Amino acid sequence: MVTIPQRVVITEVVCRDGFQDEARMIATSEKLALIHRLIQAGVRSIEATAFVHPKVVPQMADADTLLAQAPREHGVRYSALLPNLKGAERALAAGLDEIHLVVSASDSHNRANLNRTTAQSLAQLATVAAFVQRAAPHVTIVGTVATAFGCPFTGRVPLERLGWVIGHMQAMGIEQVVLADTTGMANPLQVKQTLYALRERFPQLEWGLHLHNTRGLGLANAYAGLETGVTRFDAALGGLGGCPFAPGATGNIATEDLVHMLHEMGVETGIDLDALIAAARGLPALIGHDIDSFVVRSGKACDLHTFSETAIARV
Repeated sequence: MVTIPQRVVITEVVCRDGFQDEARMIATSEKLALIHRLIQAGVRSIEATAFVHPKVVPQMADADTLLAQAPREHGVRYSALLPNLKGAERALAAGLDEIHLVVSASDSHNRANLNRTTAQSLAQLATVAAFVQRAAPHVTIVGTVATAFGCPFTGRVPLERLGWVIGHMQAMGIEQVVLADTTGMANPLQVKQTLYALRERFPQLEWGLHLHNTRGLGLANAYAGLETGVTRFDAALGGLGGCPFAPGATGNIATEDLVHMLHEMGVETGIDLDALIAAARGLPALIGHDIDSFVVRSGKACDLHTFSETAIARV
């Protein structure tokens, strides 16, 4: 019998990964209003932004202002993605609870994303991690490995390569690692085999998954992660998101779809699904296009409909 965790933490990434590649510029006030709705729905872990150069990702140009105005409610933890020391300095000044250091497992994607090899990025991130640990030891550092299951330029990433990257992160003092399926190339068996192997090699690390639904396997991969004991998942409201540096990349798994699946399985999230769905339904007016959400489109599995004798088909 498969035993899965009774409770998981979902990090909402719509304001970062979800908005980063949107054509319409999302105003700071609109992001703040959405963050407020997410908090009201019970979301307690929010990746609010990224400290990157505004010319590279214009949607993140308001990172400092956004965090300065974000509601600071008890139990709500804010995080941000950052690639370098300057980003770390800004992040600490903004009073973040958690920072996400990202590197791609494949050199080709890392060069497309950060214009340097994976080894060069790891060396840079080691400096960043040391700075944060010295300046703000209370801030959690999470290592995110992009293209952990496959690279759009070179294909499947060998497990030994993945272990090499994670070994460097562990040497930096990072205790939490998130494996990102950046372009939705993973499958459930691969996710399970990879996590079982990594857990055996790095038993002291905590694991999370950042899954994209590019090929419709996002929730199946999340379930595979649950079976290996993963208790941390990234997701984006409305299934928004994608990687501007990866051909064919589409959105994350929709937070409301993930929460719906978990709740139907009896796994607790602390999130009010109805409030989350209501927030997702407001996204099309904000971004100017439809969202990719099964639950918004079809309703919850527990939503029942009135039966009428007159609706019975007559043969």
